[in-house]
Amino acid sequence: MEREHFSSRLGFILITAACSIGLGNVWRFPYITGKYGGASFVLLYVAFLIVVSMPIVVMEFAVGRGSQRSSAMSFDVLEPKGTKWHWYKYMAITGNYLLMMFYTVITGWLLWYFVQMTKGRFQGLSTEEVSGVFGGLLEQPVTMTVYMVIAVALSFGVCALGLRKGVERVTKIMMLCLFSLLIVLAVKAVLLPGAETGLRYYLVPDFGKMKEIGLGECIFAAMGQAFFTLSLGIGALSVYGSRIDKTSSLTENALYMGVLDTLVALLSGLIIFPACFSFGVQPDSGPNLLFVTLPNIFNAMGGGRIWGSLFFLFMCFAALTTVIAVIENIITYFMDLTGCSRKKAAIGNFVGILVLSLPCIFGFNIWKGFQPLGPGTNVLDLEDFILSENILPLGSLVFLLFCTCRYGWGWKNFYEEACAGKGLAYPKFVRGYVTYVLPLIVLVVLISGYLS
Repeated sequence: MEREHFSSRLGFILITAACSIGLGNVWRFPYITGKYGGASFVLLYVAFLIVVSMPIVVMEFAVGRGSQRSSAMSFDVLEPKGTKWHWYKYMAITGNYLLMMFYTVITGWLLWYFVQMTKGRFQGLSTEEVSGVFGGLLEQPVTMTVYMVIAVALSFGVCALGLRKGVERVTKIMMLCLFSLLIVLAVKAVLLPGAETGLRYYLVPDFGKMKEIGLGECIFAAMGQAFFTLSLGIGALSVYGSRIDKTSSLTENALYMGVLDTLVALLSGLIIFPACFSFGVQPDSGPNLLFVTLPNIFNAMGGGRIWGSLFFLFMCFAALTTVIAVIENIITYFMDLTGCSRKKAAIGNFVGILVLSLPCIFGFNIWKGFQPLGPGTNVLDLEDFILSENILPLGSLVFLLFCTCRYGWGWKNFYEEACAGKGLAYPKFVRGYVTYVLPLIVLVVLISGYLS
């Protein structure tokens, strides 16, 4: 069966960006930035994005394009005879499933918040009552399940149409809407009274504040955010590398993807920080920022119901593009592994992901007594820990070693694939760095996740 490819390079760039653009950019990035010093943290984050994340992105793309397979078979095709790199395929698909087990639930929350915001549910509520709305949602497994099912059904519906007619076409539209809403909301936020204080905090570096917090802690946080924002190590990017031709440089494509991902994160900060400082709210309020703090800000804002609806619509687009991209990876994995049709792979995994998403929902209500990582933790925390602190760094280490080690695919094969096509070539002088230094950095990220 002939492999379906993207109709355009733009489609490839937008969909790979969609895979990485999500809650990590517009939810985690602002509150992590607020917690670790504002503009000075942003500079660290961008630096680590360039030197840590981008080399691994190119490697994932290269493994996909070189093998013309997803992670289900890519290592089987490229590995030297007798080696066992292909065992990684099982960890890769586990990582994709784990991500969907809680990401679909959070996407359902966003859909629910969008509906409630358009209905005016939050108007006239006190701060405590707004907080109570989110707490009330977590106590309703049926409501959460319904919205999770809607999110999963929408995503599988898009993927079932195929790569070009479904995933590529719909993602292009959603990404256009996402960027349009992002710009509109950012303009609105920077024009709020008192927004200049937030802009100064976000855009003017203050390394003294970083020293107060602890330079080492800030460095590890920036490294972690740069590492995890691009969903590295689970083959989610290599599957799209397998669907792009050799006319353009993978290094240049990775650069465009990284720029879009960073642009969304930075623009999200232009929404969050001016709004928080304008209404006297601390921007480092953690996960509550999205579901408690921001609805309170929209309550106090003129036309807040409209702006709040637009914001949560934007959040829905950000989350759904990631869900669609990862589900397409899962479907392709099973098509490559078993040779089954897209329809069969979609139906089987649709049912599977619905069932696998239920423990996360039940962890907030029916199973709330189960606190796997200590008091106050839940099933979502466990799933996120296994994925973010284990599978992502370990998977990235596999890609790194496979592309640089002579017992794997090797530097020569990787470099030729990365540089094939017109555009920016992979810098040859970084060979020593990606072979010896970068694996150590990834190990540090892995260890620091456990220490924190």
